[in-house]
Formats: sequence, C-alpha cells, structure tokens
Amino acid sequence: MDYIAGEYDVAVIGAGHAGIEAALASARLGCNTAVFTINMDAVGNCPCNPSIGGTAKGHLVREIDALGGEMGKTADECFLQMRMLNRGKGPAVHSLRAQIDRRKYSNVMKHKLELQENLHLRQAEIVDIKQTENGWQLKTRMNALFNVKAVVIATGTYLGGRIFIGEVSYESGPDGIFPAAFLGASLKKIGLPLRRFKTGTPARVLRRSIDFSELEKQSGDEPPVPFSYDTEDLGENKVDCHISWTNEKTKEIILENIHRSPLYSGKIEGVGPRYCPSLEDKIVRFKDKKRHQLFIEPCGLDTEEMYLQGMSSSLPEEVQLKFYHTIKGLENAVIMRPAYAIEYDCVDPLAMQATLEFKDYPGLYGAGQFNGSSGYEEAAAQGLIAGINAALKIKGKEPFILDRASSYIGTLIDDLVTKGANEPYRMMTSRSEYRLILRQDNADVRLTPKGYAIGLITEDRWQRFLAKQELKKQEYKRVQKTVIPPTEQVNNILVSRETSPITTGVRLIELLKRPQLDYECLKAVDTHRPQIDPNIFEQVEIEIKYEGYINKQLHQVEQMRKLENKKLPKDLDYATIIGLRLEAQEKLNKIKPVSIGQASRISGVSPADVSVLLIWLAQNK
Repeated sequence: MDYIAGEYDVAVIGAGHAGIEAALASARLGCNTAVFTINMDAVGNCPCNPSIGGTAKGHLVREIDALGGEMGKTADECFLQMRMLNRGKGPAVHSLRAQIDRRKYSNVMKHKLELQENLHLRQAEIVDIKQTENGWQLKTRMNALFNVKAVVIATGTYLGGRIFIGEVSYESGPDGIFPAAFLGASLKKIGLPLRRFKTGTPARVLRRSIDFSELEKQSGDEPPVPFSYDTEDLGENKVDCHISWTNEKTKEIILENIHRSPLYSGKIEGVGPRYCPSLEDKIVRFKDKKRHQLFIEPCGLDTEEMYLQGMSSSLPEEVQLKFYHTIKGLENAVIMRPAYAIEYDCVDPLAMQATLEFKDYPGLYGAGQFNGSSGYEEAAAQGLIAGINAALKIKGKEPFILDRASSYIGTLIDDLVTKGANEPYRMMTSRSEYRLILRQDNADVRLTPKGYAIGLITEDRWQRFLAKQELKKQEYKRVQKTVIPPTEQVNNILVSRETSPITTGVRLIELLKRPQLDYECLKAVDTHRPQIDPNIFEQVEIEIKYEGYINKQLHQVEQMRKLENKKLPKDLDYATIIGLRLEAQEKLNKIKPVSIGQASRISGVSPADVSVLLIWLAQNK
C-alpha cells in the first residue's frame, strides 16, 4: 500500500557521477536533497575504465573543480598515476588523466554524500514519477511516495539496461547490478522522448596471469599534477601501466566469429559510441589496419583485476579468451570479468533547455548518460549544472547557463540541447571553436568567480584564488620589466635552443615570445624569479606566446555574444516567417532556440536562414 515517506526540495535519481555532483550542488546551495540509488555499494562506481580525465575530459574535470564540484578532488585523493596527455602539442589540447583506485573512489564519494549537510542518501529504486501541483511525486518499488519540488534524472546505463555477451542477453545494469526496470515506462507515459543507446566495456583479467616482461611500460609524470586547485600535494605515482598490440591472428579470430557478435547479428538495437568502438567494430571498420593498441591498467591497489583499455567487446566469452591469448603478454590471461555490451534508455536532449530543465516539464532535469552523452566526466559536468539550476529555481533565482566561450561544459551542453545526440556524445577538444582560451590551465580564471557568485566556492578558496591572480599580475609585470643582458651564458642557452643570440639587453617577455624558449630553459639567467606556483608561470608563458591568437579568439567571442544577446520569442511560430526554408522552419519549431546565436548552430539552419531571422527581429522589435 502506498504511503508518503518524505518531502524534499530536490530529488536526484541515480548516484553515479552525474547524480553525485547534482546532489552535492543542490545540498550545498541550501536545498533539502535526496539522492536515490538502486544499490548503495554502486555510488560513484566506475563500471568502465578505472580513470578520470583524458583528452578534453581533463578540461571538464578542471572546470567542475573550478565551479566547486567534487570530481577533481576525489580523483586526486584516489589517484594511482597521473599523466598529462598531448604534451607534444599546443597548450589548448594538454589534458590531465588520472589512473584511479576505482573502489576507493566509490567509497570516498559515498562517504562525502553521507557527510553532506542537507543531503539524504537512500537505497531505493524509483519506479514511477508523476507531475503534481507543487512539483513531482516519486514512487519507490517498496510503494513509498516522496513529494519533491524538482527532480534530476541521472540514471546512467541502468534505465532498461540489458547486457549482451555473444548469444546471451539479460536484463541488468553494469557490473551485475539490478537495472531500473520500471521507470522508463513511467517517463514514456508522461511524454519524454526516450530512445536506445549502447556502450560496452572490456574484460578484466588476473594480474598474475599477465606476462609483463616484454610489454612497453607507461609511467606517470613526475611530479604528478593534480586536478583540483585545492590539492597542494599529491604524493608520488603508485603504479605503472603497460602497452600491447593486437595482431593478424587476433583479427582472424574476430572475423571468423563476427556473426556471433550481437552488434552484427542484429540483436543490439541501440546506437553505439563512434569514438569508443568495440574491438570487433574497429576490426571491421578499419580492415586495412594490421594492429590496434591496448593499454593494460590496474583497477586498484587492493585488487588483482587489470583493465584492458581498447578491448571492449560483446563477443562470446570463449571467443574473447581465444583472441586475448593471441596478444603479447596475454597469452595465458585469465578472465575475471568478461567484456560485455550494455543497451539502455536515454532521452533526446533536444527536449531540454541549456539549464538541463525539460522545456515542457518545469522542475524536471536530466543529466549524464540519460541525456545521450558518454563518459564519467561529461556526466559529472551535466550533473553539476542540473543540480545548480534545480536549486536556483527553487530559491527563485536566475538560472545558471554557461555559453560556448566560457567553458567546455558550456560547449557540451549547447551541443546536446542545440544539435542533439544521434549517438553517445563524447567531449573532444575539436568540438570547441574557442579551445585556445578554454585551456585546462586557466579553468579557475574562467569559472571560479562564477562558482563563488553561485555559492559553491568557499570564502577561503576565493581569497586564495584572488591572491593567485595578484601574483600572476605581478609576474606579468616583472617579465615586461626584466632585462636579460647579452652574456655568454645567455647566448649559449639561445644557441643550444636553435635561436639567435642577443647583442644587447633584451626584455624577458621578448625572449619568452620565441617559440624555442620557455621559462624552464631561462631559469639559470632569470636570477630574480620568485618562488610561486608553477601554474602561474605556465599561464603567463601561454598568454605571452599566443597573445595574437588569443586576441583573435576573444574578438570571435565578442561577435558570438552579440548574436547570443539577440533573443527570440519562446512562442514564435517559425512557419509564419516568410523566407525561411521548410527544413529551417521545422528544426527551429522543434528546438525553439532562445537566441539568434543558438539558432545559427542548429543543424539544417543555413546562414541565409539566420539573415532572415535577423531581418524579422529588426522588423518586430
């Protein structure tokens, strides 16, 4: 029999990476918050790779931290190895990646939820959701009812989850946990546009069954760099990763058994991730490629499970074992958990606003893989924004929206709600047209003032941020004023770096503009250099070297924001605007853009259509 079990300001359905950030943000902003999870032991679970960050994803983690989120801090607490990716490229694409202890990460995050004021962590499966006069009512499988003012749906891959391994398939969430079997029907009933996506994960193998003797070792950076601006000392890297390769024999076994893959037999209906395909998908799509790289990574300090990154598969278990045994180092590998594919329900993000609130359902928000994205970091970023906006709405405050020029988070959400997601969306540096100013090193400069204004950045952290900015300002002035004389020592450095020697005194800023030189190589002759955070030197050097490009991008941002400020009416029927092409009318009526800027980014809306909209706006002020 149904009974009223409680009332909350905000309810978060799911306690994965999206749900955690949503719940913490809401509670920290003063809202009475509940987070519901099917299994409390799966809070903050990492069902796929035991890592946080990576290309573009590291940017997201830094931005989450800069706004006052938790992912970066916890990754630092649980890291096993830190590496900065893409060091051989420009600073815009430098991205931090942490190998983490996945069980420790889950436990630390669960404890943080338990300790958080205004937050109640509950183990319960939500099976029904209804709109009420004052918000929403949730029903658990145990017939408990909860009345709430706002809801954040962050169901990950649990919603209607189904596992596929060869010819075998069964209802399940990741890691053998129960799926959310009933909520999907309730969401469809209220009118949310759901569809099926698919993702997968590699096998885990027993450490002692791997022969590491001939594998390439991949060590972490020394000293390791933290994600969080609050982390002062990470300590040392604790593990090494290793690299191996598939070969022609691996390829042969997979192609012989490709008909047994549910991906190719037609059993899987969901759309899979383009940028993280299964091994059999890579073999079929890239037939001419003789080998594919894989990384062998530890799952934690207190487990013998090793993760085979790049080896996702849904082939039968015996076929998996057969092709793993063709790979150097894995000839005698023992599978502890087989690879699998998982299919799940998610929503069309075109139904949402940039706040992640559904357009037709006030107080209902979505976040993470439920919104059609993939990845822990993308999920956490959306969860943070959804949680912030749910709390702000309840408090009667203006919504919090990040635009494309402010952050990768803004780019991610704008892509989802403007362009949609026909496959699991993954953040990449190439998705941002402003990536030179959206570097991970300056995430605090871009977003910490916003986090402080919202109320998620503490006063202590804010004062430390201001002090750091003052030091940066002083350092910039110092390099402008410091003159380096033409000594033999200086010219030896310049010649060794293949740049021309100097004959007169040169300001330090001019030397730093040379692409061959950097702060580190000039250390010996920069005798009055202060002892400050190395991150300050990094930011100053980047701003000096890329000044022209940065200014060009800032000008582009200014032009973009002019279009963003040209607002469009919410109730405008675009079919009534003469001159718009039929496709543009349909797309604009479906998405209902809030501005000319957003309209210009909709697939199917041409520059000519944008011109028509600008003329219409001018005529109808």
